[in-house]
Amino acid sequence: MIILGIDPGYGLIGYGVIEKLPTGLRVLDYGAISTPKDKTLNERLEIIYDSIKLLIDKFKPDDLAIEKLYWGRNITTAIPVAEARGVILLAAQQSKVAIYEYTPLQVKSALVGTAKADKHQVQFMVKTILKLQKIPRPDDAADAIAMAMCHSQTNQKLKKLM
Repeated sequence: MIILGIDPGYGLIGYGVIEKLPTGLRVLDYGAISTPKDKTLNERLEIIYDSIKLLIDKFKPDDLAIEKLYWGRNITTAIPVAEARGVILLAAQQSKVAIYEYTPLQVKSALVGTAKADKHQVQFMVKTILKLQKIPRPDDAADAIAMAMCHSQTNQKLKKLM
């Protein structure tokens, strides 16, 4: 099973692609999609959509795991992030990729064992579990990989219940 994890944003969107094998997880790719600040929001959304479609076409993921949007302190930032998240979901839906949403607390619990874990603990677990030489950069990429890893564990638990 191939899982595309997404840490949504509109200036920088983290992505991580992992493969779930019987022997464990393997990283296929990770990075970030960057949109130029001098572009309009509509142009940036188009870049995000096109980039997500390219990732889906390249890796053909079975599932997409994305951070569930929660309202932070800055509503001005939340709205463009929600719009970016919308085009990401549209790209996945049009490509018939199953979509799953997780909160940051669910990701922390899945990887570290506690919802009170901090960002550095989650990144350390990404590196450790996947046997990587270093923590993936930028942070958005590590967060996206963590999202995919959370899904791989949650999805496994759901299948066991069936």
